[in-house]
Amino acid sequence: MKRISVKSEKHVILTGDRPSGPLHLGHYVGSLRQRVELQHKNKQFIIIADAQALTDNAENPEKVRKNIFEVALDYLAVGIDPAVTTIFIQSLVPELAELTMYYLNLVTIPRLQRNPTVKDEIKQRGFGTGIPVGFFAYPVSQAADITAFKADIVPVGEDQLPMIEQTKEIVRSFNRIYNCFVLIEPKALLSSVPRLPGTDGKGKMSKSLGNVISLCDSADEICRKVKNMYTDPKHLRVEDPGTVEGNPVFAYLDAFDPDKNSLQEMKDQYRHGGLGDVVVKHRLLEVLLAELDPIRARRKEFTQDPAHIMRILKEGTEAAREVASRTLAEVREAMHIDYFVNK
Repeated sequence: MKRISVKSEKHVILTGDRPSGPLHLGHYVGSLRQRVELQHKNKQFIIIADAQALTDNAENPEKVRKNIFEVALDYLAVGIDPAVTTIFIQSLVPELAELTMYYLNLVTIPRLQRNPTVKDEIKQRGFGTGIPVGFFAYPVSQAADITAFKADIVPVGEDQLPMIEQTKEIVRSFNRIYNCFVLIEPKALLSSVPRLPGTDGKGKMSKSLGNVISLCDSADEICRKVKNMYTDPKHLRVEDPGTVEGNPVFAYLDAFDPDKNSLQEMKDQYRHGGLGDVVVKHRLLEVLLAELDPIRARRKEFTQDPAHIMRILKEGTEAAREVASRTLAEVREAMHIDYFVNK
């Protein structure tokens, strides 16, 4: 997909996370750093998607509740500014649920079944035939989230592109059926940084697999995880040539090490032989601690005043509701179901 620029004009951006656990380095390089850069030149909404998290955590709502606070802490710690970015809780904006209901009538079951992102996630969670309807239909809920704020830019990973395409289809169907231009088609903004692999070498970071480095991890935890990271299994001795491609340690260094020239020299030496994994991991540890120490310090500071965090979420949610309610009013008018409105 062609990458788009968000520098030439002010855009409305909708992005967010499921509060199913603390955010990790994959979130940070894939989205959080980008949000910090975008927030001062665009109108940015960040959704804490608790309703979506409940689609596969319905029996454990306390887990979702706890992680709303943790995710908000991560946002503030990395530099997201609530003065310019609206951070809100999905379930407390009921207009989103109403929009979802209307959009469900515009999507067929076979179309949802063809969504590759949904298919992959259903397989990962091992639902079998017992797929919760809420989870199966969550692309429609995402469409409601995006369109409620008339977001024209949605930062996503490549695996989420099918979700954006589904939103576009819903927008086109709605505007065509109701002969209006109420909803806006969003464009995907892909991260310039490739997705980080798990520390175990698997293609995707997953909290359930325990292969992540979380933003809230202590220095000791980060040290332990880096030491145990998967590398080239054939690189048994220091003098052996090693493989850089597909090696998680070098993938993390590519994402975080600011000294690209020195890193390239290290890669060349590793490929040639004569460089041990311990040295490479030590460099990664230094780089990660330099990046994460300030974040952890800010996180600790924000943790001291939980009431302040909740005020930020409450005010952000109220502001988000105002915007979503205006879009919902336009949707109801276009559908001719604004029954008590004086024309």
